[in-house]
Amino acid sequence: MKKQNSIDIPADVPSHAAQEYLHNYQAITKPSNRLFLFAADQKIEHLNEDFYGPDIHPDVHHVDHLHVDHLFEIAQQGKIGAFATHLGLIARYGKQYPSINYIVKLNAKTNLIPAKQRDPISQELWSVNDVVNMKEQSDLNIRGIGFSIYLGSEFEHEMLAQAAEAIFNAHQHGLITILWAYLRGKSIEDDQDPFLIAGAAGVATSLGADFVKIKPPHATKALSNTDALKLACDAAGNTKVICSGQAKDEPHHFLQTVYDQLKAGTSGCAIGRNIFQRSEPEAIAMTEALSALVHDNASVERALEFYRKALSIK
Repeated sequence: MKKQNSIDIPADVPSHAAQEYLHNYQAITKPSNRLFLFAADQKIEHLNEDFYGPDIHPDVHHVDHLHVDHLFEIAQQGKIGAFATHLGLIARYGKQYPSINYIVKLNAKTNLIPAKQRDPISQELWSVNDVVNMKEQSDLNIRGIGFSIYLGSEFEHEMLAQAAEAIFNAHQHGLITILWAYLRGKSIEDDQDPFLIAGAAGVATSLGADFVKIKPPHATKALSNTDALKLACDAAGNTKVICSGQAKDEPHHFLQTVYDQLKAGTSGCAIGRNIFQRSEPEAIAMTEALSALVHDNASVERALEFYRKALSIK
């Protein structure tokens, strides 16, 4: 693996694509070498359940401000590293929001079929070539690709093969690669088991991913939450670990959770509902706070100051 400007360039990035890789990597990680990913692939993954409900701000589904616009408005106005969503949504909205750094999710499934009925499989819907063609034709800031795998599913072999090919092909074009590595299926009793989560992080490295998005492991009798997360970061080697954000939480507790994960050794965060289920001003303010944590090594108290200032709260 070659190095330039303290950034690892994988050996499957050809020399003619190395500058493109560096450009894309620096664009999404800022000077911190960490990634703040605004993750919004829920339109397929969770259907409509994340966009309507008593705990979701009316801005998300107001008739004059439909929730897809809400996502893109936050991504454009907020202080994020990159915005991850499916290629179809980017095709529909990208020209209206050309300044966003995009990560294109290539595969997807809905949540309609429970694991007790059938082990999950997330098939590739678009190829890397589709992404490259749209990048060239649209001139959008497409920085990389994302792919989900479900370890423990009886279909994991299909997802592993598709993910490996996608990662290699993306690197050939200088694109950054992010793997969503989750534990799902009838064989999985605990999808936050720290040893299995560490195993999933190691799989991402073995597939060549630049970043791996994992569900935060829980503590055990032998491991604290911090130790459990350090185990995953160690297993990932030089693939950088980012944690998923989970359900919406009150700001202070949520920011403290992200801060603790960073201190445990993660290289950023991937947040969706804790951003977009808020009003647009509050969502943008939350991106300011998260950026302070991820990019500036701010304390929780300092991040809250950014949040309150952005909302003009005294």
